[in-house]
Amino acid sequence: MASTIAETPTTPQEPSPAEPRKEPEVNKLFRMVMKYEASDLHLKVGQPPMMRLKGVIRRMEMRPLTQEDMERLLFPIMSERAKKIYFETGGADFAHVVGNDECRFRVNVLNQRGRMGLVARRVNNVVPSFEKLGLLIPEQEKNRKPGELPTIEKLCHFDQGMIILAGVTGSGKSTTIAAMLDYINEREAVHILTIEDPIEYLFQDKKAIVNQREIGIDVIDWPTALKHAVRQDPDVILVGELRDRDSFESAIHAAETGHLVFGTIHASSASSTISRILDLFPADMHGAIRQALMFNLKAVICQKLLPSIKPGKHRVPTLEIMIVNPTIRELILKQEDKKIQDAIRIGYQEGMIDFNEHLRQLVEAGEIDRATALEVAPNPEALKMALKGIKVMQPGIL
Repeated sequence: MASTIAETPTTPQEPSPAEPRKEPEVNKLFRMVMKYEASDLHLKVGQPPMMRLKGVIRRMEMRPLTQEDMERLLFPIMSERAKKIYFETGGADFAHVVGNDECRFRVNVLNQRGRMGLVARRVNNVVPSFEKLGLLIPEQEKNRKPGELPTIEKLCHFDQGMIILAGVTGSGKSTTIAAMLDYINEREAVHILTIEDPIEYLFQDKKAIVNQREIGIDVIDWPTALKHAVRQDPDVILVGELRDRDSFESAIHAAETGHLVFGTIHASSASSTISRILDLFPADMHGAIRQALMFNLKAVICQKLLPSIKPGKHRVPTLEIMIVNPTIRELILKQEDKKIQDAIRIGYQEGMIDFNEHLRQLVEAGEIDRATALEVAPNPEALKMALKGIKVMQPGIL
């Protein structure tokens, strides 16, 4: 249940015409999110402004918003293009920057029951490191030999192919990709091209050159951006969400022509990512798509964000990492996707990990509590046994 945030100001009032030009009124609410280090701002007619703190929606101590409040607060931060899309489709996505690039928000303005609403995700200006994001596997780190790279870093050293980040909305996929791109940016003299709607993290050129194209501002639409991408001499391409047949075909074509391609997809596990991709295509194309995945897919990172019990840390990711080795390549081709989970478990020494094993390590490292781990575990009974030190033998996969 949503709770209340106390000691917040009353609902901001519209400035009088005589006052000098100020930043948008809604920024007072965005700044509250920044002050409390919340992840999201929610605005809905009939409710006071709300924010998500440590995974929980909390109401601010303000009066409920009216439709007039929403229009007054939101229209000034929407471009003409965003307004047009909103009125034509009932929703619009755009980025909003507070102050002199103090903080960026990924904003979705929507209609619900005929009234305006807003959900805005706070995006950090500074791209966090792998360690700060919790992307290093505890026991792999403990046993890592001098000079050996963590799995997440190894994946950034591919020079071509496709890496997919899977998970539900709000699972941190975009932040993980940003960290991977910035890792490459710091170490490789390459051209990184991102295609985003909207741009979330702003990258500064380091060793690499980074060009970021925003749909609707820098290029008219996704098909045009993806068509032009391979002609712009990129080494690394972020294609954003693999949402339809066209976006996946463009991404796989870029991978086939010698580029390293990053994309995201909504899937709950590494193995289900394969079926989600196949769902984008008619059945008679599935064989060809499996062939393309076999040759070009390098890795799938699936993640979920969980509440942390460590002081000063709000949330921690739990990961499933599948690296496409000869065994997994053969399983994809033979349509034996159900055996992929076993192949991931067997591939632990190669840097792979499944959700159950990572959850066990996070519990034992004091990052999350046992109840949370069992609640989200794909196989709670196996996790219970693993936490007792009993590992269940897995059947052979070949």
